[in-house]
Amino acid sequence: MLCPAMALANPDFWKHEWPETDFGTTTIDNWVEILSGGPPKDGIPALSDPQFVLVSQETRIGGREPVIAVEMPGESARAYPLRYLTWHEIVNDTIGATPIAVTFCPLCNSALTFDRRVADRVLTFGVSGKLRNSDMIMYDRETQSWWQQAIGTAVVGMLTGTELRPVVSWMEDWDSFRHRNPDGLVMAQPPHNRPYGRNPYEGYDSAYKPFLYSGEFPPHDIDPLARVVRVGNKAWPLDRLRTLEGIKEDGIEISWTSGQASALDTAEIGQGKDVGTIRVRDAAGADLPHDVMFAFAFHAFWPTGIWMLGD
Repeated sequence: MLCPAMALANPDFWKHEWPETDFGTTTIDNWVEILSGGPPKDGIPALSDPQFVLVSQETRIGGREPVIAVEMPGESARAYPLRYLTWHEIVNDTIGATPIAVTFCPLCNSALTFDRRVADRVLTFGVSGKLRNSDMIMYDRETQSWWQQAIGTAVVGMLTGTELRPVVSWMEDWDSFRHRNPDGLVMAQPPHNRPYGRNPYEGYDSAYKPFLYSGEFPPHDIDPLARVVRVGNKAWPLDRLRTLEGIKEDGIEISWTSGQASALDTAEIGQGKDVGTIRVRDAAGADLPHDVMFAFAFHAFWPTGIWMLGD
């Protein structure tokens, strides 16, 4: 009889739940890296066809609560509140002609938006219930391939190796979004029975170690649950940016402004400690794709990445 560790290290263990997934095509060398986060496939229900209300009509969201902002040329700006994404993790949406997936992995604090088009098809993403390096593994309903959220790349199945195109987005406080976009849209409360506005990971970003993570901790004595701003394969510690209130370095400008509550601190998301808002722009002032993630996750997925410590 296989012991549990050996069973988990064998892809046959997952085939009963994923009969349509091609486990013979993968970039994963060691299956023991794949862990169950607790909920089964679709136990965390991703959203599709979300509804929106005008910014002026929204009354539930506190001013300091974090939202993911997506602003596309010629389209109304949209805000996706973390009070909802904390419980759903993926929103499949379409802005103009662009189908997007807005994603949030609470365990890595990773908030990324992707274009859902791959070759000649549009994918629809769900939550697999599996984790790797504590990061959410998404799956697409069309091919049942598995996708690593932090890197936007398929790691299991027929689409293995395919990379999703990032769409510029950023996390900011609700007050900043609505004051900049008085005619914008905000995702309406989903029709699910969840305690929206509550943080099920109370105190997580002050914990000693990440949940369900057995990899190396970051170098340079950086706290594993410290936030870093990732641009490509480089990471800037948020504390450094907060102290300097932004920086111009390596051909980009990273700004930091106060006002955004952590979604992973207090029981009520809107009462969390101030982690501020990051914007990343190129030399011409255009916003760049980036992530504000925990340091352990950056080190796990970019083990040879560059730490921008300023010394």
